[in-house]
Amino acid sequence: MGFLDALAIGLNATSPAYSLAAVIGPLVALVGVHAPGVMLASFVPMLLIASAFHFLNRADPDCGTTFSWVTRALGPTAGWLGGWAIAMTGVLVVGSLADVAVGFGLLAVGADGLAGNSLVREALTVVLILLMSWLCVRGTEVSARFQNVLVLLQVLCLVVFAAVAVYRVYTGRGSLDAVRPAAGWLDPFGAGGPALTGGLLLGVFAYWGWESAVNLTEETKDPANAPGRAGIWSTVVLLATYVAVAFAVVAYAGTAYLAGRADAEEDVFAALAREVLGGWDWILLLAVATSALASTQTTIIPASRTALSMARRRALPAGFAHIDARRGTPSTSTWWVTATATVWYVVIHRISENALADSLTALSLLIAFYYALTGIACAVWYRRRLMRGPGPFLLLGAGPLVGSALLIWLLVESVADMADPENASSATAWFGLGAPLVIALFLAGAGVVLMLLRRAASGAFWRERPGVAPEAP
Repeated sequence: MGFLDALAIGLNATSPAYSLAAVIGPLVALVGVHAPGVMLASFVPMLLIASAFHFLNRADPDCGTTFSWVTRALGPTAGWLGGWAIAMTGVLVVGSLADVAVGFGLLAVGADGLAGNSLVREALTVVLILLMSWLCVRGTEVSARFQNVLVLLQVLCLVVFAAVAVYRVYTGRGSLDAVRPAAGWLDPFGAGGPALTGGLLLGVFAYWGWESAVNLTEETKDPANAPGRAGIWSTVVLLATYVAVAFAVVAYAGTAYLAGRADAEEDVFAALAREVLGGWDWILLLAVATSALASTQTTIIPASRTALSMARRRALPAGFAHIDARRGTPSTSTWWVTATATVWYVVIHRISENALADSLTALSLLIAFYYALTGIACAVWYRRRLMRGPGPFLLLGAGPLVGSALLIWLLVESVADMADPENASSATAWFGLGAPLVIALFLAGAGVVLMLLRRAASGAFWRERPGVAPEAP
């Protein structure tokens, strides 16, 4: 693959249209008209961590990314836990993405009745997961071509939606409580500290996924530079898209409308599509459907490539490192991720729709954890080069550490917040805690247990010792 292919995969892995649909209502409920400012503020730690990914990849182009780098910088235990977190993010989110793709796809073609049928959606979602996994196994080039088409389609649809919404606001043709955009909306602190914390966590979820480009480093031309640059540029493109659409949505709908539908999550875009585009609402519905469809495929990539890298280093059984001889893809690890994600989706979906939303909230904790680990690993890895000038100090040390500090702060604040079950989307207590925190703790505990079992079965990986990075190319 080339740079543009990697960029398309990095963008699609974040699922821009789906991410906006999922977070815009809850975000406005927290911070009001300052939603664009919070999206801007959320970009800062993402850019700093993306920079860490770039420089670590230059020195060690490994498809295991965080797993490999943290192992070399901080030791095997931290590396294994980082790799486990990446794998579990795929398990948590793949089913939800496929479910949204199916739901919005049915709405786009006018099959509203089928979209509201839980059993039909569940069956089609499982079929879609299997199809996207098959495309991943078929080959990276096939996946990249598919992703190029999808990213162009969803960005085009979002641009049309935002342009029409803003035009109707300024011409007084809006059907809701329109308000003209103002520069003050870019102030992330306008709603106060507690609201900003929750808003930033939603923003981190919205940006998450760009590192899929780096997970394909061993399948990309110029592996030392192209994947890292694709990751950085993915965050920049996302910033422009998120801020523009957030301005358009808040201006057209007003804060009361969006906040009142915060619990509906991505369904708020289905309602807005009809309000803004009328009979052309299928444009936005198609954008969300293609966004979730693309991300269903690309989210499998980091989890499967991380499992492959872990198996090569004997942190997982050797079978996970199997490469399809004809297609050159990690078929075993891909189907393992698929099977686990499918089972998780079916079980959680049968519990309730709220449980599915809670599992996505738990996802944000795993994201903050392994991103923060990567930033710390970058500073430790390059520690002997930090005093060579302002450039190395800022890019290799201070920047990644600031990004990690921001994410650790968000992680701690979020754990404290989720300990109260009233803050869960289902407002339901599991063992006296919020459901998202219980899910995150369960996955973390399972990871520790599996790590100890693997270490007892084969301790070769845990005999590795952290070291200092070689000179990056």
